[in-house]
Amino acid sequence: MASDPNRKVERDSGPTTPVRGAGADPWGVKRAENLLTSLQGVLSARVVVSPIGEVEEIHVLTQGGTAAKQVVRNVESALLAHLGLKVDHRKISVAQTAEVRPIEALDAHAVREQALRRGVLFNRIDFQTGGPGRVSLQVSLQVGDEEIQGAADAVDNARARLVGAARSTVAALEKVLTRGTFEVEGVQVVDAFGRRHALAGVLVGEGRGSRLLVGTCELGDSPEQAATLAVLDATNRWFASRR
Repeated sequence: MASDPNRKVERDSGPTTPVRGAGADPWGVKRAENLLTSLQGVLSARVVVSPIGEVEEIHVLTQGGTAAKQVVRNVESALLAHLGLKVDHRKISVAQTAEVRPIEALDAHAVREQALRRGVLFNRIDFQTGGPGRVSLQVSLQVGDEEIQGAADAVDNARARLVGAARSTVAALEKVLTRGTFEVEGVQVVDAFGRRHALAGVLVGEGRGSRLLVGTCELGDSPEQAATLAVLDATNRWFASRR
């Protein structure tokens, strides 16, 4: 795109120079739009020209953080410096959006935000063979930037491992409790809505009183992990309100 020094158009909105080019883009509109979208913070740009190639409107969408007046000045300067095109600032409109990111990034952000609201996050559960017929379970949790761990031994059978996972979780939580105590009331496997779930009951004591917190998690490939998540489901709201 280049300006034509032999042609000047005076309008109420100020002098403009027609945008000229060649080929499928005779007025060089695409070239101008590509230039504008290369500017920092600009997400998209649209240049509208008259049938004779005179710039009538320029619409720019930007990320938040840059003042609209500064964006207009940037657009004017870029067009003049790179294309020799002088455009009246009144023809440039700027719309701003707070944040535009790929859908994958938005999904990850939403998951992260929801996780932070839950207070305590599950990291992993590890098993180690103990004495004859026994197993040691260690649960790792995340509280903000801090990783906490709790461990418990259990008889090496399905029911006892569920309770052991729940006790490991409670042992980890108690390391960061500022008040109150947790105690595992029990863990059961229940059938509901055609699926199997781990149902965990946790007694929480404060002062002379106590209350039962109940949480659930669908049973998956790891029943012990489901027991841990059921404990977190039971305790997270209470835990977050007391920290």
